[in-house]
Amino acid sequence: MQPAGRLAAAIEILDEAIASARSGGAAADVLLARYFRARRYAGSKDRAAVRTWVYAVLRHMAFDALNGRAATIAYAREREPELLGLFGSGGHGPAALSAEEAAASAAALENRWLPEWLEARFMRRFKADWPTQRAGLMERAPLDLRVNTLRAARDEAQKALRAGGIESEALPFVDNGLRADAGAPVEKSDAFADGLVEVQDLASQLMLAMAKARPGETVIDLCAGAGGKTLGLAADMQGKGRLIACDIDPARLERMEPRLRRAGVSLVEQRVLRPGALDDLTAQADCVVIDAPCSGTGTWRRNPEARLRLTEERLAAVTTVQDEVLRQGAALVKPGGRLVYAVCSLLPDEAEDRLEAFLEQYPGFRPVDYHRRLSETGLPETVALRPEWLAVAPASHGCDGFFVAVFERVC
Repeated sequence: MQPAGRLAAAIEILDEAIASARSGGAAADVLLARYFRARRYAGSKDRAAVRTWVYAVLRHMAFDALNGRAATIAYAREREPELLGLFGSGGHGPAALSAEEAAASAAALENRWLPEWLEARFMRRFKADWPTQRAGLMERAPLDLRVNTLRAARDEAQKALRAGGIESEALPFVDNGLRADAGAPVEKSDAFADGLVEVQDLASQLMLAMAKARPGETVIDLCAGAGGKTLGLAADMQGKGRLIACDIDPARLERMEPRLRRAGVSLVEQRVLRPGALDDLTAQADCVVIDAPCSGTGTWRRNPEARLRLTEERLAAVTTVQDEVLRQGAALVKPGGRLVYAVCSLLPDEAEDRLEAFLEQYPGFRPVDYHRRLSETGLPETVALRPEWLAVAPASHGCDGFFVAVFERVC
């Protein structure tokens, strides 16, 4: 494919991605995979170039962009003006700019990046720093890895990655994190196949560091999904104790199985969250980890079309779910045990607001200052509205947007 043909392909996929996001359809990565399955002639460089343009436009485009062509033209004017020369250049490229398109001035995209109701919520957290934080959400995310200490030490994992041509550097704040170049073929490496590393953002690793799961404990991962956190908890427990991974979707738990085998993890019990499924664990857990369903605003660098999906109604619905999983989790913590609540969101609605309401209803839980939880691994500066809770953001910390708080059950 020539560059103009690649750009035309990106515009076609963007048309579908924008429409799909607004209608609740498939995600952009699914649409990209589907597009190239039907076009086997496209080589790896073609796929990489198209994917890069699709995600760049989705990250930067105006919230109310009409279609892929309009979004791409606006992006080109703002970020890559050389792309405008590909319009009308012939072959399989996009059609030439119309007189109206050619005469239009560069749009002030940042002013329309979010609807007013949603921007106000980000402003509540970041205030005058919001423009800087917004710019951070538009950048490409790095590739972070967690070293599986059941298989290797960090320097051993680095050596194994280097043998496969992948360079990495140690992450700050955590003991077993590495960062590789975005796009590095980690999942095709021997280090990955042998279970030495897992792909996991620094923010999620901070949550594990704050949970401090220990050998011999009973730990419940209440919203386990496909098991990324579960694997980290198992490593911290050194394979000793009881670790229960829960999810409402049995298919997600099934997808955990090959990851557990690759990592050498055997202590995990899986439970589908149905009524009564955890009754025998009431007040039995040393640690309950809740990585709650959320808006995902902290992961917009990786899932940029999610910005187009979020509505006030969807946000209200997910906060109701968060209150429910907090209630469920609290019932499982034994006296002296701890509850860890986290969301990959930057919205106070899903973080501080939920926990303020939780503390009113559950006076037996006491917040634990995050400085105490991370004292051995460094102290990132929080952007949370309360100083004892940890919130991190792409522009401030170089990781996904994430909120995490720890509570101790005192009675």
